[in-house]
Amino acid sequence: MDSVGVAAAAPDARPGPAWQSKCPWGAPNTTSISCSLADVMSEQLAKELQLEEESAAFPEVVAVAEGPFITGENIDTSSDLMLAQMLQMEFDREYDAQLRREERKINGDSKVSISFENYRKVHPYDSDSSEDEVDWQDTRHDPYRADKPTTTPRRGFIGKGKDITTKHDEVVCGRKNTARMENFAPEFQVGDGIGMDLKLSNQVFNALKQHAYSEERRSARLHEKKEHSTAEKAVDPKTRLLLYKMVNAGMLETITGCISTGKESVVFHAYGGQSATEDKVIPPECAIKVFKTTLNEFKNRDKYIKDDYRFKDRFSKLNPRKIIRMWAEKEMHNLTRMQNAGIPCPQVVILKKHVLVMSFIGKDQVPAPKLKDVTLSSEDMKKAYYQTLNMMQQLYKECNLVHADLSEYNMLWHDGKVWLIDVSQSVEPTHPHGLEFLFRDCRNVSQFFQKGGVAEALNERELFNAVSGLNITADNEVDFQAEIEALEKINEDHVQNHGKKLSTFSSDGDPPIYDE
Repeated sequence: MDSVGVAAAAPDARPGPAWQSKCPWGAPNTTSISCSLADVMSEQLAKELQLEEESAAFPEVVAVAEGPFITGENIDTSSDLMLAQMLQMEFDREYDAQLRREERKINGDSKVSISFENYRKVHPYDSDSSEDEVDWQDTRHDPYRADKPTTTPRRGFIGKGKDITTKHDEVVCGRKNTARMENFAPEFQVGDGIGMDLKLSNQVFNALKQHAYSEERRSARLHEKKEHSTAEKAVDPKTRLLLYKMVNAGMLETITGCISTGKESVVFHAYGGQSATEDKVIPPECAIKVFKTTLNEFKNRDKYIKDDYRFKDRFSKLNPRKIIRMWAEKEMHNLTRMQNAGIPCPQVVILKKHVLVMSFIGKDQVPAPKLKDVTLSSEDMKKAYYQTLNMMQQLYKECNLVHADLSEYNMLWHDGKVWLIDVSQSVEPTHPHGLEFLFRDCRNVSQFFQKGGVAEALNERELFNAVSGLNITADNEVDFQAEIEALEKINEDHVQNHGKKLSTFSSDGDPPIYDE
């Protein structure tokens, strides 16, 4: 007899061995419940059985989710939606747990910790988070930011009795000074003094404050100089725009580079193009003189402008850019006078604000050497001296000008003759300091040619009389300069009284010099 038949025949017999109870061919112990076909096909019964199975499988989840998911009003919720929500919740829990493990692993015992709170999946029914954990998004106080020092009331003290603390307390003042450092410029790095409970004395704070202000002003000056001034061998954006316009208009073909720098200007070499008008010819090679728009290197420019009647009414010391434009305009007018008189000098092409385009003295981008840099023979040196003397006389009598900065540095040697340059500071003899400038020019020229071996070179007093036509007799230089100052005073009084630019200097037969 087989085991199945025995189990069916004797259900009340004693249980057999363990291997018989686990036998797959054994009869099941549970008895089947008989029901009708209508009950089996009932949808309500199927839902109840499904809910019983889910309650048996996930007892804790159903208890928590009973409120939001299964209620009397929400009894028709589909099982697929509930399953998806439960799976998502379980996934979120595992994800948050993984983030917490990563936090503990990274932070360790460090005093400064990081948080992945922004990346967690927060749910209203998730209660696994511990009570000591803080959501930094929900807190108004930053735990890593130190509190600012409390303010002292108007009465000037806090506390009572022995615990009284006045506003002059060393610790309180030190913390207040540390907090005040936050008002410094952003470029001045002060660090986290409040967090370190740093206490600065008044002396240290005042020194730091003064240093911060000095650095801020220095930064502003550097920025202004970079943006608004013409630096050495460079141009500012406005000047660059002027040069671009000249090139685009065809006046200049190309700008090759810088050939000279000085205290007042920067000179560039360029190849000339074609003029818009037929009556004006642009030379093949041009020199572009860009006057520096900063007065740092040549601060006494106003000395040569404010007393010149041609620019006296337009002079404004408070506007540096206007001074620079008048300086460039003055050189253009002076060069035009010299060119009309036949004095060798650069030819003016055009003036645009503080950019003056002239003919280039030289050849193939190589500028003519200065008189101080060229080595001349005795004959050429003698020839250069007499030519310089003739130009000084023409400049004074025909052009009604005094160079005011004539020396071997402002004279070029080209094509066997001397050329005069840099006449922006030239003034008329009626200038209050015109004769002083002329005497200084005569001293420079006389000393240079005397050192160069020209025996016929006159001294400064003789050269002054020869150029100006005046007959000043003095035994020494001091008396000579005193007479020059007296003549300048007489001329200045005459100009103020009569309002005419008439030279009152008595010369040997020369007619009075009127303004052009």
